[in-house]
Parts: sequence; C-alpha cells; structure tokens
Amino acid sequence: MTLGKRCTGLDLRMPEDRKTFNRLVGDADVLVHGYRPGALARLGYDGDTLRALNPRLVDVSLNAYGWSGPWTLRRGFDSLVQMSSGIAEYAMRRARADRPVSLPVQALDHATGYLMAAAMLRALTLRQRGGRVLSARLSLARVADLLLSTRRSKLLGGLSPPASDDFEPCIEETVCGRARRMRFPLRIEGLVTKWRYPASELRSAPARWE
Repeated sequence: MTLGKRCTGLDLRMPEDRKTFNRLVGDADVLVHGYRPGALARLGYDGDTLRALNPRLVDVSLNAYGWSGPWTLRRGFDSLVQMSSGIAEYAMRRARADRPVSLPVQALDHATGYLMAAAMLRALTLRQRGGRVLSARLSLARVADLLLSTRRSKLLGGLSPPASDDFEPCIEETVCGRARRMRFPLRIEGLVTKWRYPASELRSAPARWE
C-alpha cells in the first residue's frame, strides 16, 4: 500500500519531533493531510502558523463529512460515507438486495485522490505563473454527492474478470512478501510509470527530504 513513498512518523506533541516537522514544512511545496477540521490547529499548526513556516506552501486537506455542518468532526472513511450518503442504499435497490451494497471499488477514495492531485497541480501552476498561493479542501461526502449526481437509470454491465494484461509483468519484493500489482489505472502518452521506492513498512524511513 505504500508503493512510491518513504514512510516516517512524528509525534507532534514532542518538542524534537515538532522541530523536525517545522523544518520539513519549511522546505515543502505541498502539505497533504487527512485530519479532521481543527486537528492540526489543536497541535499548534493552524493556517497562519503553517504560512509563517512557509509562505509558499500549498495546503491540500481532506476529511470525511465536509467542512461545515453537524457531521464535520466525525471520523469516517470510504465505506462509511457510501453508507451514509445513500450510495449503498441506491446500489441495494438496483441490485434488488436485502442489505446495503457498496461499490465494487473504494470509488470515493479513488475519485477524491484524483481531485486532490488535480487541485495540487493547479495550485502549483498558479503559484509558478504569478506567485498566487492557494489551498484546497475536499471531502469524501462532497465527492459522494458528485457521484450520485451521475447515477444512471440503467445499470452498466458488471466488471470484467481479471485478464493477464491487467497486471504488471514483474514480481515485486515487498515487506509482506512477493507480490504482483495491478497496472497503473491511467496512462499519459510518452510517460512510463515507475516508482522510485518499493512498498515499505510504516515508520521505516528517517524524517527528511531526499
């Protein structure tokens, strides 16, 4: 699950780890985080503090249930938001099932991830062109609402069974053993997808930029 990433860990209640975090933020282009509203502020890292550490920092944040309203502080993840937003109920009716039916993939995670990447790239482009520094806030519930607005009166066919060319040709050596990955879901002409780092254990890397 950590393909292409170096995994470290900091405890922002500890003075030395705060110094490390401050240094990392000061040298960063983008900060991406999935904490509930106010969580970083309670640790002393509100928007003003982050901007003071790095005036050029692009702050991209995600939560489960949005940034206003009675559920904004609730913990949540993809499957829970599918249940509470009506996606699982709609799929249950369409499938004539007797219990909620989740989508066959974590569609909210995937879709929100792509939107976060797009927001980050847009913000970096505007910063480079004119010095304007933007932030972005996304939520799984908002993306669920967007997906529900595209629902169809007729269901499409089911997922095709896996084929041999759906998988990467090489076997990956991971901390969990040998594994074979699905191919990257998107392709850009002229670019070859490859990862600098293999999957690694949590907290296995030092907290520094490389």
